[in-house]
Amino acid sequence: MVVDFGGETGRVTDDSRQAAPGTRFLATRLNASYHDEAHAKGATLVAPKELIEELGLGSVEVVGVTGTNGKTTTAAAIYSMLLDLGYGAALQGTRGFFVDDEKLEEKSLTTPPALATIRNLYEAKKRGADFFVMEVSSHAIDQNRIDGLDFSLKIHTNVTSDHLDYHGSVEAYRAVKSAFFSDESRKLINRDDDKLTFNPKNAYGYGLENPATYKVMAYTLGGGVSGVLKHFEEVVPFETSLQGHFNLYNITAAIAAVHILTDEELGEICEAAENFGGVAGRMERVSEEPLIIVDFAHTEDGIRQVLDSLKEKELRVVFGAGGDRDRSKRPKMGAAAASMAKKLYITSDNPRSEDPAKIIDEVAAGVQEREKVVKIVNRKEAIERAIADLEPGEALLVLGKGDETWQEIGGEKIPFDDRAVIREILAKRG
Repeated sequence: MVVDFGGETGRVTDDSRQAAPGTRFLATRLNASYHDEAHAKGATLVAPKELIEELGLGSVEVVGVTGTNGKTTTAAAIYSMLLDLGYGAALQGTRGFFVDDEKLEEKSLTTPPALATIRNLYEAKKRGADFFVMEVSSHAIDQNRIDGLDFSLKIHTNVTSDHLDYHGSVEAYRAVKSAFFSDESRKLINRDDDKLTFNPKNAYGYGLENPATYKVMAYTLGGGVSGVLKHFEEVVPFETSLQGHFNLYNITAAIAAVHILTDEELGEICEAAENFGGVAGRMERVSEEPLIIVDFAHTEDGIRQVLDSLKEKELRVVFGAGGDRDRSKRPKMGAAAASMAKKLYITSDNPRSEDPAKIIDEVAAGVQEREKVVKIVNRKEAIERAIADLEPGEALLVLGKGDETWQEIGGEKIPFDDRAVIREILAKRG
């Protein structure tokens, strides 16, 4: 990537092939092996923090959200509430890059490389943003993609198990997440999750079960998430259209974060939370009759949370597991789905270079009740079969891809949108 910031900063690249006299090379730990090459080509090396200070980006408050599940919804809720309260805000994450409700960039990595983030932060400042809300992945923490950023608030949603193909073990994964909270910057911690270690200096907490700075005293989940939030002696009600117990944590984290960041009246923040309608592909109701919901859940814990949010219904579930990723989680995903669903339609997710039938077998290996399992490699056929099998009063969950609009098979991205496929099948059925 090459970014022309203009003025005295000029052109900056993070690709040694683009290095040249008059160009500056963003020197990070990730591209350390190319520093000498870039310098030899005449580029001047610059560290991320140095570039951020030079561009005067310190006036924009950076908010980082990390966790196994809930990053996207929590970050989006914070962004939405900040805008409703009259602040200029930007959002960077899985869904793309937004400033003041305008989408400037399509979906990319959860946390892009350092230069892309600095470019987006620069654009946010130019457009008058007060806050820059970003999702922070474990890969980004480990690879120092967030090097140089001065976070105004760091937020923890939860830590379960994911990306073990990269981190090697659950302990290593948790250690990386914990490292993000080891400094003395302000942090907001889920006090009901005991998998994280953190520096208690400047730490706030939120939760339902344990003592916390922001404590949910009572809640209901029927027809949406609502509750009563206590902050010291102040007690304020809130309600949203979000679904599921896990979203109670997400919206509580978002309300607490906005309160810490802005010091606005807690009641006004809770009113702003009512306007947040959720994120596409996260507990998205594609059909009401029959009830069909699409969600991004792709981990054991994520599947349990989504299914638990509809535990009053008989459930059928279409899902799979991604190829070329952590294989150890596949049978666990199968077991999680089987523990709460009437029928499982195990199919392809993004098989990538792997044989999808073998991935399906590995997911199914975690299911003891074999009569619950239907194996169908073709994802569209699996969804079609599940819809055909639905009985009155049952609900169908289609998990794993959320609002993705493609399937990655054999190195090729093929157009595929669960929501569009569901609507097409329903239309054909009349």
